[in-house]
Amino acid sequence: MSHDHNHGDDHAHAHSGHGHSGHGHLGHGHSHGPANFGTRFAIGIALNALIVLLEVVFGILGNSVALIADAGHNLSDVLGLAVAFAATRLAKRAPSPRYTYGLRATSILAALFNAIFLLVVTGGLSWEAILRLFHPEPAAGRVMMAVAFIGMIVNALTAALFASGRGRDLNIRGAFLHMAADAMISAGVVAAGLAILLTGQTWIDPALSLVINAIIIAGTWSLLRESVALSLDAVPAGIETAKVREFLETLPGVSELHDLHIWPMSTSETALTAHLLMPAGHPGDAFLMDVSVKLREIYRIGHATLQVEIDHETICALAPDEVV
Repeated sequence: MSHDHNHGDDHAHAHSGHGHSGHGHLGHGHSHGPANFGTRFAIGIALNALIVLLEVVFGILGNSVALIADAGHNLSDVLGLAVAFAATRLAKRAPSPRYTYGLRATSILAALFNAIFLLVVTGGLSWEAILRLFHPEPAAGRVMMAVAFIGMIVNALTAALFASGRGRDLNIRGAFLHMAADAMISAGVVAAGLAILLTGQTWIDPALSLVINAIIIAGTWSLLRESVALSLDAVPAGIETAKVREFLETLPGVSELHDLHIWPMSTSETALTAHLLMPAGHPGDAFLMDVSVKLREIYRIGHATLQVEIDHETICALAPDEVV
């Protein structure tokens, strides 16, 4: 905290980087999911690795390309969980002279990677399903049903592990979507196996696979769009810049506001900087601390830095809206 009452270059910083809030939306304040999310990632990775092994073995034994394809999708989820887990660990690294925010932003990169990877894998599976529509192959329906049912249960349980944190952290949401999508695919394989047993129509498997893949792509698209936006320092979803601007402009003693920036430090933490013109003089530390608390509690912005300028005759170089 520093203030210099000389005009023009007065700096007054209000930092609330350690603000706490147990609620809120993506990108607001700090995420306070259960402390054992690391354990949940480990459990999810182990269970899904086991499912991959089962599906490959029984897919080969039962001549089921559907099971082998599902194993490929489960393998993508194992990799996705591993990347997300690594990001959560890296995000806890202390700041360094070069990475002054630490490595929090790796959570954004992980969410982006997971979204792209899931779309690519789903696209590959869709292409395989289209080929199989024209060239149906016989499959062991009972083996498909049994192994896919186990996979469905495991993936549903794994998705449940991440359900509580999906609203606050895009990375956790990505893991949840991965597992939920895999549970749907496994359920589809179970249904396809039953239908093939009852009707003998092998085209049912690839047709149902295409429907499931379309649902997954629709759900993943929003994850991709938001992770791209966060990687470009867009204002996190759920925060309205106009309302934050109005809040700051109407503070007692503030005659003008400029150089307002709001950006994500990670998938669950948001930062803000702004210049406040206050002709009556510096308002004191208590004022800055109060503003920081309100920004955190109302808008879930947990790291605010405010610069106070006193002399309205001095033109701040960053005052024009087009200047960044």
